[in-house]
Amino acid sequence: MKVKTPLNSEDSDLFRQTIGKVQLVKQDKVALHEQRQSKPKPYPKPLAVNFDTSLSSRRMEDLETVGLHDSMNFLSAGLQNNVLKKLRRGYFGIDAEIDLHGLNSSDAKRQLLHFLHNGVEEGCRCVHIVHGKGYRSLDNLPVIKNELNRWLRQHKDVQAFCSANPKDGGTGALFVLLRLSDKFSFGDENELYE
Repeated sequence: MKVKTPLNSEDSDLFRQTIGKVQLVKQDKVALHEQRQSKPKPYPKPLAVNFDTSLSSRRMEDLETVGLHDSMNFLSAGLQNNVLKKLRRGYFGIDAEIDLHGLNSSDAKRQLLHFLHNGVEEGCRCVHIVHGKGYRSLDNLPVIKNELNRWLRQHKDVQAFCSANPKDGGTGALFVLLRLSDKFSFGDENELYE
């Protein structure tokens, strides 16, 4: 058992100087009704986002079906051809990627729309989408690949896309150039394309 050693006068004086003036507490009970706690400020409930509104309703009947090894590319109206060349060469860099392998069409669409929405909100400029070549598809017609070809052309935030380089997935993946959200644009967006 440890025995308390009394403080010497030097230590006692140092303790008193450090503590300063103290007052005797006459009552140790606190009245709860006197202390009003303010309620925390309410946070606005996030609005439910309808991702389907990102797709235009225009029909794509004249769009050709792509095969297992076919390349895809798209350039929205008003953009120069060199944007597609820069996208193919990796000029924009990859900000995010998603893999849609093994998903059915409705799950792939849901995840894609959510991914693109978040990408635009977070300021992503170029994204990498892996869709696979569709080797397990019936009649060797890739389902997700063809759906992506249609969905991305209809998406309001997609400016361009092209099949990836062989090292990044080749005809089983895409590089997609997204519109820069207004909160991230610092000037004329066309400066990037010159």
